[in-house]
Amino acid sequence: MTHLSLSVRESTHRDVLGHFATGVCVVTAAGPEGPVGFTCQSFVSLSLDPPLISFAPARTARTWPLIRASAAAFCVNVLAEGQEHVGSAFARSGGDRFEGVRWSPGPGGAPLLAGACAWITCELVQEYDGGDHTIVIGRVTALDVEPSRAPLIFHRGRYRALA
Repeated sequence: MTHLSLSVRESTHRDVLGHFATGVCVVTAAGPEGPVGFTCQSFVSLSLDPPLISFAPARTARTWPLIRASAAAFCVNVLAEGQEHVGSAFARSGGDRFEGVRWSPGPGGAPLLAGACAWITCELVQEYDGGDHTIVIGRVTALDVEPSRAPLIFHRGRYRALA
């Protein structure tokens, strides 16, 4: 069997994979000094039995260690159309990401963001090395959906709506 070795530039990798449309999620938790959260596009449903999800925060992320250390539930909030400002607020570094964002404590205390089209509360199961990211596995403990809301989509570096 012949194996090809390709040299992949980071910019090319980002550009090509940017053609894969994803939903936009904000992972939240009740941190030691108040609510914490970050925007995440690498969310997937992993297993139905047992109910598991996965996402991959960057190793350089400052918020994931705070969520991990909370030793409580975390929540994956699936953003809805019109919540671009929420996705952008939780993607930036520094400042109060929750400023101007309505939320309420969900099961286990993790913030549920108002207006999201779905939320999934989880407990941390395992973390794995994923290169410059950490692969997180969470066990679903509670979830709900607002079927009248369409999801926010991210494609080629921009927020988009379903057609």
